[in-house]
Amino acid sequence: MARAELEYRLAMPALEQRDYERLLAFRTGLRRFLAWSGQQAEAVGITPAQHQLLLAIRGHPDRRGPTIGELAGYLLVRHHSAVELIDRAVAAGLVTRQADDQDGRSVRVVLTGRGRERLEVLAASHLKELERLPSQLHSLWAGLEAEG
Repeated sequence: MARAELEYRLAMPALEQRDYERLLAFRTGLRRFLAWSGQQAEAVGITPAQHQLLLAIRGHPDRRGPTIGELAGYLLVRHHSAVELIDRAVAAGLVTRQADDQDGRSVRVVLTGRGRERLEVLAASHLKELERLPSQLHSLWAGLEAEG
């Protein structure tokens, strides 16, 4: 056993069966939610990636809209992958690009009426679904928020 692995094992408390069960329940709940979410997105005619893009735009605190770099950060993708996703969303009429009025070098991405309508339907259904998640997921979520 390598020295770093031995030090890690000594520093970590032993996990119990209930710890693994909690992790399994949490990850299974997340996967079920994400599968359900993908089905909801497809039901309103967009992809799950487009749904996440629309949410990232609407949830961005700057009302001018996020930059492509900020969207890449929210989506956990590389810049060029965000550009491709935005290109497809523009073609679908969900978003538009606008020059930043304060910095001519930057481009902001904003929702169109069509994109806003799709997102509002999805956001409402997702909030209802989150209320139905098992209480242990809520507890774990609250614990993660407190640590972050």
